[in-house]
Amino acid sequence: MRIHHIAIICSNYAASKQFYTEILGLTVLAEHYRAERESWKLDLGIGGHYVLELFSFPQPPARPSRPEACGLRHLAFAVADVAAQKSLLEQKGLICEAIRIDEFTGKPFFFTRDPDNLPLEFYQE
Repeated sequence: MRIHHIAIICSNYAASKQFYTEILGLTVLAEHYRAERESWKLDLGIGGHYVLELFSFPQPPARPSRPEACGLRHLAFAVADVAAQKSLLEQKGLICEAIRIDEFTGKPFFFTRDPDNLPLEFYQE
């Protein structure tokens, strides 16, 4: 029917929560601490839709991303204006790659990274 949500395990819960809510602007839908697992679970939404689940666990291993490894390659967000989004994120201190054009659709996009170095794409709809 559709993708329900994407789950991300972070190394620093406070930094990732701040990044996804204050920098990217996702909305907190629910937040729970699971004492038996020493784990936070944060449900985040965009436009009222549940899209991202952020977890913390004690000492998670680092995620390899360069060279690219098998598994999730990146998380992509649809935006109305790629140039405006890039400018906004750079004003908030993020390092963003140059805007490129998708060779198949002709639409602009760019990448940045979250606090754990997960590649994030912003794609113009």
